[in-house]
Amino acid sequence: MKEVVSHKGRVVRVTPQTTTVAILQEGACAGCHAAGLCGMAELKEKAVEVPTSPYSPHAEGEEVELVLKASMGMKAVWLAYFIPLLVMLAVILGLIGLEVAEVPAALCGIGAIGLYYFLLWLFRAKLQNEYIFTIKG
Repeated sequence: MKEVVSHKGRVVRVTPQTTTVAILQEGACAGCHAAGLCGMAELKEKAVEVPTSPYSPHAEGEEVELVLKASMGMKAVWLAYFIPLLVMLAVILGLIGLEVAEVPAALCGIGAIGLYYFLLWLFRAKLQNEYIFTIKG
């Protein structure tokens, strides 16, 4: 298994704090086993901010390769897909176990997922600090 996930992109803006890179969709995304999970297959271009390194200056328009640890990608899949599924199932099955009707239990399960994603949104700054791309080379 690969230790890193990489995407080719183009530098679109450089500031002292961040370098913004536009990730370009490639034909290889269609053959990737995780294309449906990462969301890159549907996008034509996505801007990613990378901390600017004074040791490897990059110019606007330069082609670069962004790298992220594969373990961070798996953590993102857990946060975005598996945990919400577990939350929904726990709420629905718990309420059905308490003899709540199926429709209200299902609606509560959907509401629980909404609450979960709202909490993720509230903690987005903390999560952004964990998922840091680097420019290879």
